[in-house]
Amino acid sequence: MRWRPLNGAGYGDGSAWLLLLFVLMGVLAPGAAVVWFMNAAARSEGVAAGQSVAEAYRGQLRLLRDQVDEWWKDRASSLDGAGDPRTALAAGAADAVLLLDRKGALVYPAPAPTPRPDLPSWWPAQMLEQGRDRPAETAAAYAMMAKSEPDVSLAARAAEGQVRWLLRSGAKEAAIAAIQRYFTAGRLARAADRDGRSIAANELLLAVHLLQHGDPRRAPLAVRLAALLNDYNAPMIPSGQRLFLMDQLRSEAPELPPFATYSAERLAAQFLDTESPRPGDPVLEPAGPRDLWKLTSPDRRAIALYRTGTVASLLAKLLDERKPSKNARSVVTPPGRPATGDAIAAGAMLPGWQISFSLVDPLAAQESARRRKAAYLWTGYLVLTALAATGLITGQSFRRQLRLTRLKTDLVAAVSHELKTPLASMRLLVETLLADERFDASKTREYLELIAGENLRLSRLIDNFLTFSRIERNRQNFEFRPSLPSRVVETALLAMRERLRAPGCDLEVSVAADLPPIQADEDALVTVLLNLLENAYKYTRSNKRIILRAYRENGSLIFAVQDNGIGIAPRDQKRIFRRFYQVDRRLAREAGGCGLGLSIVEFIVRAHGGAVKVESRPGSGSTFSVLLPCQGASREAVA
Repeated sequence: MRWRPLNGAGYGDGSAWLLLLFVLMGVLAPGAAVVWFMNAAARSEGVAAGQSVAEAYRGQLRLLRDQVDEWWKDRASSLDGAGDPRTALAAGAADAVLLLDRKGALVYPAPAPTPRPDLPSWWPAQMLEQGRDRPAETAAAYAMMAKSEPDVSLAARAAEGQVRWLLRSGAKEAAIAAIQRYFTAGRLARAADRDGRSIAANELLLAVHLLQHGDPRRAPLAVRLAALLNDYNAPMIPSGQRLFLMDQLRSEAPELPPFATYSAERLAAQFLDTESPRPGDPVLEPAGPRDLWKLTSPDRRAIALYRTGTVASLLAKLLDERKPSKNARSVVTPPGRPATGDAIAAGAMLPGWQISFSLVDPLAAQESARRRKAAYLWTGYLVLTALAATGLITGQSFRRQLRLTRLKTDLVAAVSHELKTPLASMRLLVETLLADERFDASKTREYLELIAGENLRLSRLIDNFLTFSRIERNRQNFEFRPSLPSRVVETALLAMRERLRAPGCDLEVSVAADLPPIQADEDALVTVLLNLLENAYKYTRSNKRIILRAYRENGSLIFAVQDNGIGIAPRDQKRIFRRFYQVDRRLAREAGGCGLGLSIVEFIVRAHGGAVKVESRPGSGSTFSVLLPCQGASREAVA
């Protein structure tokens, strides 16, 4: 990472990030455009394929239309000669059916016949029922008539009368037994009253109603009644009576299977309430109630009734069985409703109806188009990912190289500048001495002391440069061993003695007497104190007052260097530990230095598991505190 100049010192990395951004944009923008075009091309290809398939489906519909016509003609023909409504319902797959005789009269649903007048043989029974108030005798009289009467209808009506009078007399069990005897089998089981209604069906329902749930006689009677209601042989039960008995039996015996013809009976009755059963044309045409259609058989003796939903379902099923692809969905449109643009007429048998196919997934009309689209997209994504990774790696490499180049340039510039000043000073002093014809002992001594100071300063600069170089190359090694804090302080003061004893510098040293040894690299800690003392000396103008303390607090060993120098603004207190950063560039030039000292201090202290803190205010001096663990386990050399 390279550092941009801040306040005239140090370097940042804004241009490096800008370069990396340009590289990534140069790679990602073209790649994203390519992927977008590939996706658009794949979608267009899918739409085109869908349109092509839709056109093929329209051609297929024209062939299916003839098949639909033939299918409905077969439905109409299958109704010819249907004598049983159940057979007619199955043949026409209809919701209901009407059956007519040769004269066009309604046969099914069976209408209520015209009431017949009573025969003379029934008059004594009527006189007996009206003239006596003796239930038991009346029931016995009806029983004799039921056995002796040759007319089946009159015998059944007499048996019905016997049951009625037995119930009036309170003989419930006798009445149930009479129903079982007369109406479960035998000649009276299919007898009708004078209004054409089934007497046996009514009596069986009465018996089911009289018997308690759980009575073993109840279930057989209910089954017998259900069989009678499902029987469409002549004589046929009138439709009104059949529907009534079906409703009642479903309420009395819900455990029985539902009647297969109930819905057809109900729909036929609704139709007959509004329309007369007239045969129509041999096509599907509207019937009386809304959403109802009728289909007349060729012999005009059967009329099948269809709900709109049933017609649509039959057509959809027929089309689905013959659809050209799983990707197609059949659409059926009844008359009077808007159809899709691709719809065509359903045929001559279904005037006004329209049929069409729609695609389930227009973009995936063909499996090959879907596979091509997926292949295009995945290829584009992989290429884009590869380009992005390549651009990122290239950008990082450029950024690293730029950082190293900048770092080398900064280091060379700093070394050149900082070495030039002490060397120039020493050369000037030597030349001044050599220029004298006679050597003055006091002057010579003074100049030699100055040369020694510049030499010491030069040595410290070189040490810092070497340390910085090792840090940058990860070659800085530390040898941890027990070290006395007092000896670290003495060594640092000894190296700085000439400058710290100079006039105008007041040095105060305070080292606690009970400080324990610490695991540390003694030379590295000396370098830390030298850099802190050097900064305190350089950035304090006249009347320098420097305090060096070593003490123990809260489990940490603390080296503190305090001065009364220029101080540091709060915004600069974190920046001062950056490489080459200098708060006051002008003062740094005068005092010497290149902004590496505090970065070296922070590196060494962190390697020892410690921390560096600074407390400062502009114009009030600074205090740098180095906190180190007092008791640490032996450490290996830190690379």
